[in-house]
Order: sequence, then structure tokens, then C-alpha cells
Amino acid sequence: MAAGRGGDIVSEFLSQNPHLENWVESLKGYCETNKQWHARREFILRNMEIFPTIHPGTPSQSLDRLLSLSMVWANHVFLGCRYPQPVMDKVMEMAEGITVHDAPERKTRDEIMGKAKRPASSAMDGDLQVKKTKPNDSDSKAHVKSTGHPVKTGPSPGAPAQHQPFFNRLYKAVAWKLVAAGGFGPNLEHYDILRSCVESCKATLSSVFVPLKDIPDLPTARTQKEGQVCELRCHTVYMGTGYGRDESTARAMASKEALKVFQGQKVTVKMCRRRFQGRDVDDLVLLDEKPRGQVFPPALCYPFQEDQ
Repeated sequence: MAAGRGGDIVSEFLSQNPHLENWVESLKGYCETNKQWHARREFILRNMEIFPTIHPGTPSQSLDRLLSLSMVWANHVFLGCRYPQPVMDKVMEMAEGITVHDAPERKTRDEIMGKAKRPASSAMDGDLQVKKTKPNDSDSKAHVKSTGHPVKTGPSPGAPAQHQPFFNRLYKAVAWKLVAAGGFGPNLEHYDILRSCVESCKATLSSVFVPLKDIPDLPTARTQKEGQVCELRCHTVYMGTGYGRDESTARAMASKEALKVFQGQKVTVKMCRRRFQGRDVDDLVLLDEKPRGQVFPPALCYPFQEDQ
């Protein structure tokens, strides 16, 4: 069965959408075990939104395609089948957030042979990698001397597009988590929900804390107050800021603000201007589709610059 609360999430979703329960159960294969079917059922339900032309109970090419992709994924997980790499990439992306307990572990002949040869070469490769990536002090000092200041970098023009696939997967994980929690609301454990969703997508949620009085870009009336400010990021993308009497409260409020972005139909990574240490900088920001003025809290950290 799908791992963790996967089965509970599916049950909760079907209880809220009873018209889907009989239909989806009719899709179970004759030879599928309950374990295989529960995992594939979650795959189907999670990805129905990708195929908006699917109507339960009505045959269609979209439904055939989704069922075929679900079988490809299930065959790979439970039977060790391999398919062309573009197909494998597609189904593994669609399966983000689904974990299967005690799935069979299989290795190809090339993997077995490669593993047997690896120890001797890996040490050599490791030494070479260290030498290649070790910073050259003389080059850095020469650059500082010639320019008068350390190297400053910003997010690359293509960074939003590079990060978008990950946040599309995170959007789906958050949507399912909120369904299991009964929807977005003030009484949720906002940080726990956001953190668990990020970790299910194989990433880490980072928190930065600064005393409220130490932030120069806040209005004077606020800088006199005691408390903490928390900024949340994932993959260098800014997600939300929160204020509180202590770090735990500030982080919870930042998580609540971040989860609000996931209430729309989609999320988008964009390059935006933010204040950082008294000046405007380019930053990557996670946004929903709602039109709004581009006014953000001052940045507590800026991951695209060396001389912070």
C-alpha cells in the first residue's frame, strides 16, 4: 500500500468524492494484488488533473493514456520492467510523493557489474573531482584586485524555468496533504505540512531567522518591537516570511504564508525585485496566478551573492 499516510489520503479523498470510488475500483486489474492496486490507484487519482478531458465512466483516449502510464509505473516498481528513458522520466515525475513500502529491489546486469568495478575507480574519480572543484585562491584574489570588489552573482535568466518542474510536483504534494487535513485553515500545523511535502519531493525547506529590531527596511514603529522574523526558501526560491514572538511562532507564520500560495490553480517561479541590506536585488519568488502588486518583505538572506 502507498507509504505513510498515502492510503489515508486516498481514503479521505474518496470519502469527499464518493462518485469516484466505484469508478476507480472498476479499473483494478484482474491479476493485481491489493498492494499493487492501492499504489496504482493513488497514481491514477493524483494525476487525473493532468488530463482534464477524463470523465469518470466515459471511455476516452486521455483515460487510456493515464491507465497506460499507471501500468508502466506499476510494472517498473513491482516487476522491475524498463521502458524508454523519456517514458521512465515521465512516470517517475508523475509518481512524485508516492512511496511504496517493501517494494521489490531489482538490479540490472549493468548495475551489478558496474557496482563490482566501482571501488577502485571511485576513489580515483573522487580525487579528480576534488581537484577540479577546489577553488583557486590566486584567481579569486586577482579578480578582486582588478575589479575592486568580490564577485557578485544573481539568479541566472533561466533559473525560473529550471525550478518550475520541482514546484509543480510540490504543488501536487501540498494539494493532497491539504485534502487529507480537511483543507487550508488557521488551525493546521502549517510548518509540519509544508516540511513533509518538501521532503516527499526529495528536497529540504530552509529557515532563516533575524531579530525583528535588526531589519533596517521595516517601518520605524515596527523595528522597536521584540520578536523574530523567519524567511523560508527551497532550492533558493523564496516562499514566505513570518513574524512572531519567537522562532517557532515566526516559522509557523512564514509557513502559513507560503501555503497560501498553493491555494490557486498553479504556482509559478518568477524573477522579482526585493530589498536586501538597503538595496534592490533580483530574487527567485514562488507566486500563484492572482494579480497583485509586486511588494515583498525585505529579504533576510540572498543566496546569489558571495559577500553577504
